[in-house]
Amino acid sequence: MHTILPSTAGTYVMILGNEARQTIAVGRLGELSMRIGYYLYVGSAFGPGGLRARLSHHLSISRHPRWHIDYLRRVTMPAAIWFGQHLSHEEHRWVAALGRGRDVILAHPRFGASDCKCASHLFFAERPPDVAAFRRRLRACGIPGGVHAWLPTAA
Repeated sequence: MHTILPSTAGTYVMILGNEARQTIAVGRLGELSMRIGYYLYVGSAFGPGGLRARLSHHLSISRHPRWHIDYLRRVTMPAAIWFGQHLSHEEHRWVAALGRGRDVILAHPRFGASDCKCASHLFFAERPPDVAAFRRRLRACGIPGGVHAWLPTAA
């Protein structure tokens, strides 16, 4: 069963599959050398339309990239989205929890983190990441709230 993306505020992890070794330009951030595997991008949605509006933007290919993730989306395919609905800003706590996993590594310094103190909001995993393991990691870090999984093919 798939969950419909809500129009409420929240935090998300967008999982993107990459099938080729390549180097892409990411605006002012510079070049990103990409490996074959999965990229996990942590973001938040607190503007009009909430998660549904933000993730709809990220699911499409942007002709005029605004965020770092827009550049990455040009060469990757959405595999899944994990999200939580909440009014508090949990994005940085999710980044910290995700970064504690043994199955992911930091993908590129400062990616998606130009407006915060996080090292990056982009991680890499060789194998498809597991939402149940991420839920356990959040609980172990004392981060409240449920995490739902949504598959782009369910739209």
